Amino acid sequence: MKTISDHLGIASDAEISVEMDPGTFDLGKLQGFVAAGANRVSVGVQAFQDDLLRLCGRSHTVADIWRAIDLINQVGVVNFSIDLISGLPHQTPEMMQESLDQVLSINPAHVSHYDLIVEPQTAFGRYYKPGEFPLPDDQTTANLYRQAQKCLTSRFKHYEISNYARPGFECRHNLVYWHNQPYYGFGMGAASYVGGYRLTRPRTRDRYYQWLRSSGGGGASESWLVSDSADLPPAPTEAIAIILGSDILLETLMLGLRLASGVDLLRLQQQFGEVAVSQITDILKPYGDRGWVEVVYTEEEPDKPAKRHLRLTDPEGFLFSNTILADLFGHLQISDEV
Repeated sequence: MKTISDHLGIASDAEISVEMDPGTFDLGKLQGFVAAGANRVSVGVQAFQDDLLRLCGRSHTVADIWRAIDLINQVGVVNFSIDLISGLPHQTPEMMQESLDQVLSINPAHVSHYDLIVEPQTAFGRYYKPGEFPLPDDQTTANLYRQAQKCLTSRFKHYEISNYARPGFECRHNLVYWHNQPYYGFGMGAASYVGGYRLTRPRTRDRYYQWLRSSGGGGASESWLVSDSADLPPAPTEAIAIILGSDILLETLMLGLRLASGVDLLRLQQQFGEVAVSQITDILKPYGDRGWVEVVYTEEEPDKPAKRHLRLTDPEGFLFSNTILADLFGHLQISDEV
């Protein structure tokens, strides 16, 4: 934090988050993070049933969750978030409701609710196969999403597919990603998006230190971030992806449609052209007929015309977002000369 502050500067009102699992920190450690500048804590709760926590390989218990919340309150961190996961092995709607009720009783500033993704080649993936018992089937997980949406929107604003917040506590760094804006990433495995490039630092300790040594101990010059690909120095990162015009449009749609506010159609037209916007609306018309997609008008400033925002409906459009995006990606054509 001091290095970043010394070299780049940190805004006085910056949101500085730290992600922590219950049971992995004590009062002294939390106070240390706050002293270093952290003003937001995201707690990986996942569920409020010990059996479920064991089944999904979590090291903490429900008792650890309550101790973590108590420590956060002791330190006085108001801006804290709780993560929940649905679609866990043997999870029932009753279990989901119990977890949701506990979250409401805690009343955090922010809640993230994710559907379980079983990654291949992981320990969890070896034990559990998607679509097979004891994992809930697709219809059950869809109903768990609807259940969580109905419960959490009674207290919070549902501002993104998986995220809910009290007014003013939307996660600011995630909003940068969803608006497809540039950002720096520092440290092992960190991702950056700068100057039309996506970059990832080496993901293992050995490769990361090797990269540091090869660049004189201080990291490569930042000038290569915006240079032509042919001029990039050798292997500064694990991966470099140049984002072309069509990629930018598809990424803007993929990320922006995650937000409840959707994407600004006028801004899309200004950036990608009227033909592209016409293609998008034509492709999405069948989903509008189903009630999954809608265009809304918002008056953000009294003396200016209302803006048209294309967005997915809540909860059905969000539930079928993968289907909608796959159709967009499969049919949308745009020149990379935009």
